[in-house]
Amino acid sequence: MLVSMQELLKYTRQHHFAVGAFNVADSCFVRAVVEEAEAANAPAIISIHPSEHDFVGDAFFAYVREITLRSPVPFVIHLDHGASIEHVQRAIQCGFTSVMIDGSLLPYEENVALTREAVRLAHAVGVSVEGELGTIGQTGTSVEGGVSKVTYTDPAQAEDFVNRTGVDTLAVAIGTAHGIYPKGMQPQLQMHILKDIAGRTSIPLVLHGGSANPDAEIAESVTLGVGKVNISSDMKYAYFQKVREILGKETWWDPNVIYPEPIKAAREVIRYKMKLFNSVDKASLY
Repeated sequence: MLVSMQELLKYTRQHHFAVGAFNVADSCFVRAVVEEAEAANAPAIISIHPSEHDFVGDAFFAYVREITLRSPVPFVIHLDHGASIEHVQRAIQCGFTSVMIDGSLLPYEENVALTREAVRLAHAVGVSVEGELGTIGQTGTSVEGGVSKVTYTDPAQAEDFVNRTGVDTLAVAIGTAHGIYPKGMQPQLQMHILKDIAGRTSIPLVLHGGSANPDAEIAESVTLGVGKVNISSDMKYAYFQKVREILGKETWWDPNVIYPEPIKAAREVIRYKMKLFNSVDKASLY
């Protein structure tokens, strides 16, 4: 089934779990997410960045909608890091059920205004909106970008932002970064900030840059109000490591021979994350 983000995350705080948002770049990744979600009876979010949207094209989402509408478990099709109203409108026209508008690098009042406009447009057609306050770091290993120095989300400002924009979810900055952390680079997650924000807001919070962080910190964040965790690099790394392994020793050229094992490798990561987020068997709630 295909639902809005608001519908998908409404049980997360009460039942102490988070839903994984897995960035897809082609049909192999969509298959990996859908098949593993069905096997685990877990809700899931199919997430796509504007650069990935450009790569697959608008017509691709007719397939994504069809496969998720037919599924017995709940899914969201989500725009990740939309940078403009045009990105939001394009996603809505393609049948997305959730959009993110990322004005985190703008001055605060401009971020509020941009996010509020996205909410106005999306809510008119039943689409959920994620905003972002504070900045996500970068490791240099992800197309999603980020900044070299994290600006942590101010809890009081987060409360004001949610009240003034009407967003359904809020991405917060507590020290994570996009991509796989290079050797010697360790995230320093500030759980006290997350706890303060959760105490001031009632909507689900979102953790970007969920890959390669310590499991214990991710699990703790779920208990503190995070209802959505973004995963991209961990899944893609496993997939392409397997692709490289196969192509390094075989001369095959048929996709149906090359890709089943990489899909399986991606599914193993997805399964691990669903267990970590405590979302396995939570599809029964819907």
